[in-house]
Amino acid sequence: MITKKKQTGLVYSTEHGRICHGCSQPMAACACKAKPAPTKNDGIVRVGRETKGRKGSGMTIITGLSLGPVALKDLGSQLKKKCGTGGTVKDGIIEIQGDHRELLVEELQRLGYTVKRAGG
Repeated sequence: MITKKKQTGLVYSTEHGRICHGCSQPMAACACKAKPAPTKNDGIVRVGRETKGRKGSGMTIITGLSLGPVALKDLGSQLKKKCGTGGTVKDGIIEIQGDHRELLVEELQRLGYTVKRAGG
């Protein structure tokens, strides 16, 4: 049986141009980009290593950054380039493939953050 996808909103308007999928506003007046960053942290950036759910291969996890989604993605991209590896930004956490804790601690301190190593 062939099912049709349900259209969930306006994508383009001749009056306003492109429309944001998140807030259904024109891209110039998009409210998604202006959301404030969560402030539930103590101002300390924590850099740790995690292997849970990754079949033994480790990732470096960076938490505690109080940046907006766009700035967080830009910082994640900058740190991935510094390490020469891949990674992602999910739920306010930067994940970098491999164990790059020492390099990332030095880089974040150079950028002016208060940094602690988390875990062992």
